[in-house]
Amino acid sequence: MRVLHRASPWRELFAGDDLPELATLLEPLREALEELGPSPDLPTAHAWQLQLVEALQRLDLSAWRISQLISDHNGQLYRRAIQLSLDEMLGLGWGEPPVAFCVLTLGSIGRHESLLGPDQDNAMIVADYPDARHTEIDGFFQALGERFTTRLDEAGIPLCNGHVMARWPMWRKRLSEWREQLSLWAGDRRVKRVQQSNILLDFHPVYGDTDLAEALAEQVARLMPHSGLFLDEMANLLDEVPVALDRFGRLAGDGESAPHENALNLKRQGLLPLVNAVRLLSLRHGVSVSDTRLRLSALVLKEALTARQARAGIAAMERLQERLLVAQLASLKAGGAADGWIDLAKLEDDQRLLLRHDMQFIRSLVRLAQGSASGR
Repeated sequence: MRVLHRASPWRELFAGDDLPELATLLEPLREALEELGPSPDLPTAHAWQLQLVEALQRLDLSAWRISQLISDHNGQLYRRAIQLSLDEMLGLGWGEPPVAFCVLTLGSIGRHESLLGPDQDNAMIVADYPDARHTEIDGFFQALGERFTTRLDEAGIPLCNGHVMARWPMWRKRLSEWREQLSLWAGDRRVKRVQQSNILLDFHPVYGDTDLAEALAEQVARLMPHSGLFLDEMANLLDEVPVALDRFGRLAGDGESAPHENALNLKRQGLLPLVNAVRLLSLRHGVSVSDTRLRLSALVLKEALTARQARAGIAAMERLQERLLVAQLASLKAGGAADGWIDLAKLEDDQRLLLRHDMQFIRSLVRLAQGSASGR
C-alpha cells in the first residue's frame, strides 16, 4: 500500500514563536547516529546503512541525495578498511607504503549513485617505480589490496564476482601502465576491452594521492573523444541489455533470472541503460565528471543534449532510484536481498504509466547515444 501522508520534521521549523534547536529538527538523523555509536566496527557500520536510509527518508531527502550519502558512507568504509590494513601491515613489519598510491572506487559508488547492497568494484593506481623493484613494491600493494578487500567483504560489501578489485594485477597498475592500458583499450573495438573500460571509466579516488587519479582522468579526456572504433563498439553493446519495454512500448522484463512472473530488473533494464548511454555521450563529447546527473547537465553545455532532455534524464533517474530504494528496503525487512528487482503487480496505475514514460525516454536516449558514437 502506498503511504499517502507522513509527518515531516521540517514542519516544526516555524511551529512556535522561536526557532527550534537544530538537534530537534534533525531528530531522525540524530537518533540514527546515536544508535551507531562513536566507534563501530566495519560490519556494524555497514549494517547500519538500513537505519541511515530510513532516517534520511524521514527527513524527506530525495532518493538521488540518499544514494549520494550511501556512496559517501561506503567511501568512508573503504577508507577505514584501507587504513586498518595499512596499520596491520605496519605492525607486521611491512613498513610504510614504498611509493604513492591511490585507491579508486568504480561503478555506482564511483558515480556516487550507490543504493543498498552493492558489491566491490575498485582499482589501484601506483606511482611509477623502476622495474627492478617490481617484486618488492607490487608485493606490498598486492598484500594491501587483499587485506582491505577481505575486510570489506567481511563487513558486508561482498567481493566482486568478476574480480574487479585491487587485489588482482589487472586492476592494480603503475600510472604509466594504466595509461598504456587505456591507449590499448581505446585503440580498437574488442568487446572485452570495451566492457572492462566501461567499469573503469566511472572512477573516484577514495584513498591516497589524488594527483594519480587526476592524471588518469586527463588521459581519458585526451583519448576517448577521438576513439571512434572504441565508441562505436560501446554503442553496439548498449543493445545487449535492452530497456524494459516490449516492441509495443509496454513495460516488460526480459525474464532472465526473474524470481516471479511480475518481476522486472529495474537496475539492469532501466538504470544501467540510462547510465551507459550518458557515459557514452560524455566520452564522445569530452565530459570529464563521473556522476550521471552532472554528466547530463554538462552535456547541455556541450550542446549534445537540450536542457529539456537533461531534465528528463535527471527526473527519470531519480524516479528509478526511488522505486529501487523502496523495493530494496521492503526486501531487506522481509529477510531478502537488496537487489535490482521490483514487482510490477505492486505498482499503482499512475506509477506504471510514469515508469513506462521513463523507459521510453531512456530508450530514446540510448538511440541518441548510439547515433552520436557513429557520427549520425
